[in-house]
Amino acid sequence: MNKNILRQITVLLSLIVTVIINSLANILPLNGMTTGEISDSFDVFFVPAGYVFSIWGLIYLALFAYAIYQLLPAQRENPRLQRTGWLFVLSCVANSTWIFCWHYGYFALSVVVMLILLLSLVGIYLRLGIGKTAVPNPEKYLVHLPFSIYLGWITVATIANITILLDDLGWRGGGIAPEMWTVIMLAAGVIIALLVSLRRRDVAYLLVLVWAFAGIGVKQAGTPLVANAAWVAAVLVLALVIINTVQLFRQSRNLAYAS
Repeated sequence: MNKNILRQITVLLSLIVTVIINSLANILPLNGMTTGEISDSFDVFFVPAGYVFSIWGLIYLALFAYAIYQLLPAQRENPRLQRTGWLFVLSCVANSTWIFCWHYGYFALSVVVMLILLLSLVGIYLRLGIGKTAVPNPEKYLVHLPFSIYLGWITVATIANITILLDDLGWRGGGIAPEMWTVIMLAAGVIIALLVSLRRRDVAYLLVLVWAFAGIGVKQAGTPLVANAAWVAAVLVLALVIINTVQLFRQSRNLAYAS
């Protein structure tokens, strides 16, 4: 079998297996608890309201669009898809492995696996040149957009996963209150958003952060310091979204006039 065809088929099959494992983890549920129930069992503040996790539906829908697009014969020799296909397979392996680590209480290992997932997505993001490389519209919406959304969510999920591990280990903040640590992590999230805004102008990535931060504000309404910080973070990132949208619109209009 041609190596490119093998890559294309493996990408689709890897995604299907990942979705099945994630679905069964909550339907069965795996080890007697759903993924969200395990998260809610920890007393941490960097966790959004339950409805926020519905973004997984959008992520998987977008990833299936990518998987089908990259499977097309016309995309077999696409160099950007060639450079990222096996990294995506790695991300699927990490995603699926994380589910088992999480559900069976191997939280330290879950952070390691989550970091592998994060780094594989960062590698895909950079190799695709999202925000830097001009590509045809189908590739922009069916490849770039799915990975912007996915990376945005895993950025937030990685921070949350680390906070849960620290809580599981009994770490009490080193003299800093948990609420203040959450404010610090939200500030770090805003800094990440600013860097992405300046270097990539990736509106989709930023919108995921707005969604997550607003969800933390809703979830932690009973803790004013955390809730207020989360809403401020959401508003600041939303401001970056507006600025980038205006800049991209002006850029596209100038290109249209130039042509």
